[in-house]
Amino acid sequence: MRWNSLIESPRRFWRGFHEAIQIRGGVLPVARRVIDVVRREGPSGLRSLMYRAANAGDYGGWVERFDSIDEGTRSVLRARSAALADRPLISILVPVFNTPADYLREMIESVRAQIYQEWELCVCDDASTLPHVAAILKEYATLDARIRVVRRATNGHICVASNDALTIATGRFVALVDHDDRLPEHALYMVARYLQTHPSARMLYSDEDKLTPSGERVEPYFKSGWDPVLMLGQNMFSHLGVFETALLREVGGFRVGFEGSQDHDLVLRCSERVSSDEIVHIPHILYHWRSTAQSTARDVSAKPYVREATVRGVREHLERTGRQAVVEPLSANSAMVRVKFAIPQPEEPLVSVIIPTRDKPDLLAKCISSLLDRTNYRNFEILIVDNGSADARALALLADYAKIPNVTVFRVDAPFNYSALNNEAAAHAQGTLLCLLNNDIEVIDPDWMSILCGYALQPGAGAIGAALWYPNDTLQHGGVILAGDSIAGHMHHLLHRGGSGYFGRAMLAQQVSAVSAACLLVRHDLFDAVGGLDAENLTVAYNDVDFCLKLHAAGYRNVYVPYANLYHYESASRGNDATGERARRLAREAGWMQSRWGDALSCDAFYNPNLAVTGGKFFSLASPPRVGQFD
Repeated sequence: MRWNSLIESPRRFWRGFHEAIQIRGGVLPVARRVIDVVRREGPSGLRSLMYRAANAGDYGGWVERFDSIDEGTRSVLRARSAALADRPLISILVPVFNTPADYLREMIESVRAQIYQEWELCVCDDASTLPHVAAILKEYATLDARIRVVRRATNGHICVASNDALTIATGRFVALVDHDDRLPEHALYMVARYLQTHPSARMLYSDEDKLTPSGERVEPYFKSGWDPVLMLGQNMFSHLGVFETALLREVGGFRVGFEGSQDHDLVLRCSERVSSDEIVHIPHILYHWRSTAQSTARDVSAKPYVREATVRGVREHLERTGRQAVVEPLSANSAMVRVKFAIPQPEEPLVSVIIPTRDKPDLLAKCISSLLDRTNYRNFEILIVDNGSADARALALLADYAKIPNVTVFRVDAPFNYSALNNEAAAHAQGTLLCLLNNDIEVIDPDWMSILCGYALQPGAGAIGAALWYPNDTLQHGGVILAGDSIAGHMHHLLHRGGSGYFGRAMLAQQVSAVSAACLLVRHDLFDAVGGLDAENLTVAYNDVDFCLKLHAAGYRNVYVPYANLYHYESASRGNDATGERARRLAREAGWMQSRWGDALSCDAFYNPNLAVTGGKFFSLASPPRVGQFD
């Protein structure tokens, strides 16, 4: 984030600061939080907090305009709900222990207010010691026959209590709700509606926001479509999480010993039994998560045991699915997880690194020397494609590189065509894996190639991209978002090093629509199978986006991996495309992308339609959203 963006948008920053005060219960807790972050993370942590504050947006105003229900809309939704052809019973599981009376009543009333009426509330009182809990539950069970209560004689904690609630569930689907949270009144209607349009769905999840102690809605998390890679790093599924009841029972329900990360572990185990097509994202806020001093909604450090349970759950999931990896917390105070996949042994696969170049000997020297000297992975060859260099120093340097055993230099005297240069080199490459690499890249992370190879060799993997940083340690490339008429843009562009970005996504491996070919790793056979880069229509721009979209259309998963870091002196050898013939060529290639991919450019599966794409303002609120309120 650039400091002048705070100056340009002071209202946004102070609105975000006010929101933080509401969430944390006052100025003093916010100050403590800031001091703690600076102590642990230094200036980058402070910049990350300011970034979140400045990008909070006017969520209250957005809710009023796009996520509120009046009586007329309520009547329409009731009629639509009654007209649904399939009206499955949804069992809402709620483990309860010493819930404050007001919060418990609010949770129950939010269920009773549901527009969709085919529900039952299955509550397990986990031996609460406060007498009002049993009294309130008895009151509501008497009032509404759909509310069913079981009480434990001894406290078993959340996994045991949730499993006890599951035993009394009779619905075809189960929804998980915490004892002090709330559902909006259309939550179950939207679930039923999506079940009707996705009849094969066995797992569904929605977007969510938080409730301040005063009940104000803040911090919406607008999620991506189902992403098994991101799911390793964070529980992007909860909340609202809905499961086919038979599936939940098939996996044995919640596992004792995973308290604090029981939902994450449950989703991973269930996902092993279903296909990706059977997991459906509902892009609407269907859950209000209460932020209290003890909840992970406020700060994971409130429950440090979450970290251990999360790491163990992810590690065991990978073991069950036959994948070897190092699994570790992102930091000592984070429940988010970093996964680095192991390279097959005993022999590392050969990687062919393809580097197009023309003149600019200083850039090329920095690239090649850093590649040779700072890369721990040793089984690679370098193919340098000289596109008509005339500089004497550059020619001498290329002659020297040609003498190195694992370096091949060949010359292509033709007008610059990035796609054609890479395709030509790929035809000569011997490697199982191809690494497209710009000549303005500098290696700064010795493990970068090992990490990217580990991801590229996973089943179903397509193109794998690294985190690319400007030399001033602001982010140049953090994965690519499709952006409609603008074609595409980079996530978290200019975010400072160490910043977590939108709900941690700048720091987590995740599936994306595309990655930059400035550093792109892919299996050689996949490169050939989709026809490589488009040298006819996309000579310079968007060829990487098009290539990744071809891989995605063929069923492969493109992944951004921020654990591999490189410096990128962006387009330093070529200049920019802002004027003259270069600008006209850029417009032609943009037009071709529009004609080829059409509406797909406006429907990025890994970016939420409630978030903006215009003007590169990624992760800010879309106004209006690109999805209807009840679509």
